Amino acid sequence: MGNPKAFLTIHRQEAGYRPVHERIGDFSEVEQTLNSNDRRTQASRCMDCGVPFCHWACPLGNKQPEWQDLLYRGRWKEAYHVLEQTCDFPEFTGRICPALCEKSCVLKLSCNEPVTIRENEAAIIEMAFREGYITPKQPVRNGKRVAVIGSGPAGLATAQQLNRRGYEVTLFEKDELPGGLLRFGIPNFKLGKNIIDRRIRLMKDEGVIFKVNTMVGKEILAKDVLDSYDAICIAIGSEVPRDLPIEGRNLKGIHFALELLSQQNRKLEGIQIPPKNIINCKGKKVLIIGGGDTGSDCVGTANRHGAANVTQIEIMPKPPVEYNPQTSWPMYPQILKTSSSHEEGCLRRWNLASCRFIGNGNTLTGVEVEEVKWTSPINGSRPDIKKTGRKEIIEADLIFLAMGFVHPEQEGLIKELSLPVNERKNISVNKKNQTIMDKVFACGDAVSGASLVVKAMASGRKTAEEIDKYLMNK
Repeated sequence: MGNPKAFLTIHRQEAGYRPVHERIGDFSEVEQTLNSNDRRTQASRCMDCGVPFCHWACPLGNKQPEWQDLLYRGRWKEAYHVLEQTCDFPEFTGRICPALCEKSCVLKLSCNEPVTIRENEAAIIEMAFREGYITPKQPVRNGKRVAVIGSGPAGLATAQQLNRRGYEVTLFEKDELPGGLLRFGIPNFKLGKNIIDRRIRLMKDEGVIFKVNTMVGKEILAKDVLDSYDAICIAIGSEVPRDLPIEGRNLKGIHFALELLSQQNRKLEGIQIPPKNIINCKGKKVLIIGGGDTGSDCVGTANRHGAANVTQIEIMPKPPVEYNPQTSWPMYPQILKTSSSHEEGCLRRWNLASCRFIGNGNTLTGVEVEEVKWTSPINGSRPDIKKTGRKEIIEADLIFLAMGFVHPEQEGLIKELSLPVNERKNISVNKKNQTIMDKVFACGDAVSGASLVVKAMASGRKTAEEIDKYLMNK
């Protein structure tokens, strides 16, 4: 800890966003960066706590106090080497992680000014790429082959860890390009796809094999993969969106959120979209149902299309600002989040349940909503929802459903595959089949359901370790 009093005299300084009038016209990243001197000053605020809650809260177990101190001292290369020990892709988490570490920072809990851990992390990795600290590593091969199905954050982390342990790793991806939801779910204005491309090039240089436009079970038979590899990892994510099966659901103009987001990202990649499938919000009244990050991403995308107006509704009550006594630490704080997309223009409303979609012929014109009221939980019970009878119609030309994702099919099997081989109890009693299933593992959202990128990466790292143990013992 180089400056033990910095936190007393130096306030938190965020890099902030580009001006709204500038960023609204493009899909470039909205977040700005501080110069290296200011970044070091921000790192000096870390108190190197005796019990570092930031480290405890991070799914990856990042050693934040260590690399904050190295950053403060200007030892960027060493800071990077400490960071890479626990995080495979700081360039991703440094941009899109909700920073569980910052929510647990003592300076957050004491004065609501946590260390800028996430931004500092992004600064370290970008300096490492810029200064050439990162070069391809060529591991000694051990002659064993592993297939990873799915190239999202969990699959990429699994592949990188196994490749660097000497395995020949092949990543199968059903889409046109690798990255999973990093590429086709998260808008470019939050994560530029050149950042993903840079990492993929590095992984290819290190020997990872990527096979895109390839769905295991369709283009390649699952049995062929089972027979050809010493171990298989299922990292297919959780991509089935939650539907809203109310009256009028089939009207033209109602889409799942990812239909808009993935299509926009494909267009920016130069991938051709059939004209009849193109979704354009220009001049339209846009309504997003769902108040989370995916809904926020739809807000930003619709604004960049030139929507006439954008409304986002949520069935849950409006959360408190800055502090919520119902979710005090160590729980993740459920507080009002105003994203860069919201700042660009959006009417936000809460406590609204959708009753029916309304249309003129087959074309959407709006949705009837009803105000609801939530009762406070008693003795640990779940909050109860009550209808108030107060209904209204919200006009809309386009509606995007952003209500989360349902768990993948075969939940029991997938969860069992996420366990170490010696802890599996319910997979096959037939010895022949048992031999096959021994070599299959699973990780990421396929196991947990839709979650955070940082948790998917942590799951991928853990699964790579289990695969390594399994193959070494074998």
